[in-house]
Amino acid sequence: MPPVQGIVILIVVAERKEWTLMFTNRTRLIQHNPIQYNYGAAVTDVDGDGAFEIVVAGFGFPNLVLKWNGSSFVNIANETLADAARQAIGVAACDIDGDGLEELYILNTDTFAGQKRFADRLFDYADGEWTDLFALGINSRMLNLTAGRSVASVDRLGMGRYGFFVVNYGGPMRLYELDDDGRLADVAPLAHLNHVTGGRSVLALPLISDGMDIFSGNEGGANYLFRNNGDGTFFNVADTVNLDDPSANARGAAVLDANHDGLFDIVVGNWEGEHRLFIQSFDGTFADEAPPEMAQPSRVRTVIAADFDNDGNEEIFFNNIGQPNRLFGLRDGRWQPISIADAAEPFGLGTGAVCGDFDGDGRLELLISHGETGMQPLTYYHTPANGNHWLRVIPTTRYGAPARGARVTLRAGGVSHSRTIDAGSGYLCMMEPVAHFGLGSVTTIDHVEVRWLDGETVRISDPAPDQVLRVAHPRAGRF
Repeated sequence: MPPVQGIVILIVVAERKEWTLMFTNRTRLIQHNPIQYNYGAAVTDVDGDGAFEIVVAGFGFPNLVLKWNGSSFVNIANETLADAARQAIGVAACDIDGDGLEELYILNTDTFAGQKRFADRLFDYADGEWTDLFALGINSRMLNLTAGRSVASVDRLGMGRYGFFVVNYGGPMRLYELDDDGRLADVAPLAHLNHVTGGRSVLALPLISDGMDIFSGNEGGANYLFRNNGDGTFFNVADTVNLDDPSANARGAAVLDANHDGLFDIVVGNWEGEHRLFIQSFDGTFADEAPPEMAQPSRVRTVIAADFDNDGNEEIFFNNIGQPNRLFGLRDGRWQPISIADAAEPFGLGTGAVCGDFDGDGRLELLISHGETGMQPLTYYHTPANGNHWLRVIPTTRYGAPARGARVTLRAGGVSHSRTIDAGSGYLCMMEPVAHFGLGSVTTIDHVEVRWLDGETVRISDPAPDQVLRVAHPRAGRF
C-alpha cells in the first residue's frame, strides 16, 4: 500500500464522546524504505552517540537500522547487522556485559513452532565491530534452535546486568546471561523459567514485586506471570492474580497505569478474541475492565501504550494485520475509540510497531512495519502540535546503559503519573528506553522520582517542563 500524505487535523465532537487524532503521514522521510517482509522493531542507541535508532527485523531481507539525521531517516545497517540471509522476526536490546552499551538480540525463525534451522543472533559491539556471540566457538552449545516469538531484557538480580529472555513456541524458554568468564549461559532452568508453551509476548518490569517480574502472553494455553522471588528465581502466579486467561490466544501486550493509582496495569491483545485491560488492585490481583469497543476481537499484533497527544493520559494503540489499526483514549473517566485517519491503514499488513521522539520536538512518532502475508514498506506518522507540555526522563544504570525496567513517577497538577522503562513490548518489539510524560497545560512539576531495580531512588524537585532529563544511577561508575 503506497503511503498517502495526510493533513494535520484535530476534531473534537463532544456531544458524541468521539474525537479524531489525525496522524500526519511522513513516510517520505524514510530515505531507504524497501518493499519487503518486515516484522518486529526495537529502539536503542546502535552507534553509541546518545541518540536512539530503530532496528527493524527483515524476514528473508536485510534488517534495517534507521537513524534520524536531523531531516530524515537513513539506514546505517552494515553488512553484519543487515544479515540478509536470515529470517528475523523479533528484536530486543540491553546491556548484558556491563560496558554501558546495549547488545542486540535478533530472533530468527523459519518454522511456526518447535525445531528451527536458523539460530538467533546476539550482536555485541566492541572495537568498532559487531560480533555475533552465538557464532563464537565457546557458545556453540547455547544456540536457540526453537522457534521463538518475542524477547525481553531481564535483570533478575537488579544489579544493572541484563539477560535476554526468549519466549519460545513449542520449546523451553531461555534466559541468556554472560557468566564470569564471558561465556553465554542459559540460566532459565536455574531461574525456574524454562517452561514449554506456545509463547507469544513478553513484558518485564516490577509489576507485583520490587524486582523485575515477567509476564508471558501465550497461545493455546494459560498466560504466565513470573513473580521475582528476590533471589534470582521466579514463580508463576498468573492463576492466583487472574492473568492466566487460558481460553485466549495472546499477541501484543503493553503496560500502563490506566487509572493513575500508582499500580501498573496490562493491556493484552488476543488474536481474533476479546482484548483485555487488566487493572491491578492493591491486593495484587487483576480484573479485566476493557470496555466493549476495546475488547472487540481483531487480528492484533503489537500493542502500544503511549501519550501521543501529550494531554497527560496514555493512549492504547492496537496494530492489526489486514484490518484497521485502532486507538483508544481516556476521556471523562472512560476509554473511548479515537479515529486516526491514515494511520488506521485498513489494508496494512501490520507486523510490528514502535514509537519514540526521534526528531526531538517532544511529541511521539509512530513507525509501523508490515509483512507476513505480503511485502509492504514501512510507514511513519507524526502527531499534530497542540501546545501541550511534556517531559522525557532517561534513567541509566550504574554502567551507563539504559535502565530498562526502572520505574519513573512524575507528580504534577495534583496527579501522579507512572512509567516503566521499556524492557520488551509484548510481541516482537521493544520501545525506546524513555519515560515520556505528556503534561497538557500544566507547567509546574512537583517532582520526578526514579526507582532502579536495586531499590536506589533519586527524586528531582521542580524540574522544568519541555526537556529531556537524563538521570544517572546514584552509584554510577562504582561496580
